[in-house]
Amino acid sequence: MIRTKEEYRDKLFHMRPNIYIGGEAVNRKDSRLRPGIRVMDITFDLAQKEEFKGLFTATSHVTGEEINRWAHLPRNPQDLIQKQQMIRVGARRAGGCIQRCMGQDALNALAVCTKEIDEAEGTDYHKRFINYLKWYHSNDINGCCAQTDSKGDRLKRPHEQPNPDAYVHIVEENADGIIVNGYKMSITQGAYADELFVLPTRALQEKDRSFAVAFAIPADAEGVRLVTRPVWLRDKDDSAASPFCRYGVSDSVVIFDRVFVPRDRVFMCGEWQFGRRLALLFADSHRHSYCGCKPAVSDILCGATILAAEANNVAKASHVKEKLAEFAAAASLAYAAGVAAAVFGAKTASGVFFPNTVYANVGRRLTGELIYHEYNLLVEIAGGIAATLPFHEDFKTGENVQRLKEFIVRNTEFSAEESIKIWKFVEDLSTSPMASWYKIAGVHGGGSPIMETIALNIEYDFEDKKNLARYLAGISTDLDDSAMLEMKPTLDTDSV
Repeated sequence: MIRTKEEYRDKLFHMRPNIYIGGEAVNRKDSRLRPGIRVMDITFDLAQKEEFKGLFTATSHVTGEEINRWAHLPRNPQDLIQKQQMIRVGARRAGGCIQRCMGQDALNALAVCTKEIDEAEGTDYHKRFINYLKWYHSNDINGCCAQTDSKGDRLKRPHEQPNPDAYVHIVEENADGIIVNGYKMSITQGAYADELFVLPTRALQEKDRSFAVAFAIPADAEGVRLVTRPVWLRDKDDSAASPFCRYGVSDSVVIFDRVFVPRDRVFMCGEWQFGRRLALLFADSHRHSYCGCKPAVSDILCGATILAAEANNVAKASHVKEKLAEFAAAASLAYAAGVAAAVFGAKTASGVFFPNTVYANVGRRLTGELIYHEYNLLVEIAGGIAATLPFHEDFKTGENVQRLKEFIVRNTEFSAEESIKIWKFVEDLSTSPMASWYKIAGVHGGGSPIMETIALNIEYDFEDKKNLARYLAGISTDLDDSAMLEMKPTLDTDSV
């Protein structure tokens, strides 16, 4: 099934009002949530368009029906590349984060890990998950991942916390299901998701058994509260506003207060040995998603920089061309890392084709390191007007309109109206609340930079590089290239 945005909104607006903004309980029709909901609309709209069939849609391997690709589990490298391209296309239209990849990456992680737990422990989590997935596909559900716990005292493990709710944990268990308490934080998209996927956020010890829990729950389930911080632009509801102004985002602290989770929605219950595995499966899948999302952000910043340079009539300056080449390199290298992650990925026991973790982490690390630099390139070319532009209303009404229209034109090839739109876009993109969100999210989304460092130190074969140096230095007489020879791209989708 592929829902329309109208069907998505109808279900959303009938959910229990468990969103809190500024201390007030609100329903999902609240205008402050509308910019984020419009981003979700893109994911439903494009799946309806004939020209996007096959990119924003796929065939479900569990129902055999056409589904929205946001719910699809990748079965081969082409699926991963399609996912990456879909995210880039969607993010370009949203002016940044498309948000819905979180749910897809959680599905990938759960599919892989439930199978591995079953094989090791004799459980039936994967069967439960597949049954859940059939329902998810049949109803085109919009899921969101709630992974990051509040963590409390960072020097203490979950079982050592003075307040155990610093990590979501099981407080009761019976034949029907489990009851959980705790907090998840920085949960993007949760306020307008149908379902929440709750996953562990770190490696666990045996004493952390009650914190080893994964499940799916309706976002408006009893006992679930979302304390939400929406981010939007001032003219979000202006019918004449630019497309960029009409989109936004919301992040939530999710409070679980004795939430009952039915047994058939529980996908990990005490298997602490798999806490790290499930956490990293989501993170690595999500970092592959960033190889589509962050190149789109680079595209947007690059385009705005070009417009600013042209409006300032400096587009032909050599230093401007040099800076534009930096955008080209960043976007292309990050996207290429995602493609490499796809073709050098591997099929798991669950049937999910999972991206190569080294390339996925490299792509994410590159974009995270460069995000502030890319904003700096934009404002360096645009100049201080990004922060000092008169209010948009001053260009529309009052005795200064004509003088301001004369003032705003730097390059006579642009009309006053075009010049105003360019500088308003630069302002919105570089100095607004959304700009601040994108800068922080660019660094910390999908895990802080230290997490990519840890992943690369674990996964990258440094011993091979040392042995290469020993051979070339004449210390060793032989060079073993077997690991490199075994690393082959998967190009034939029929073979997997």
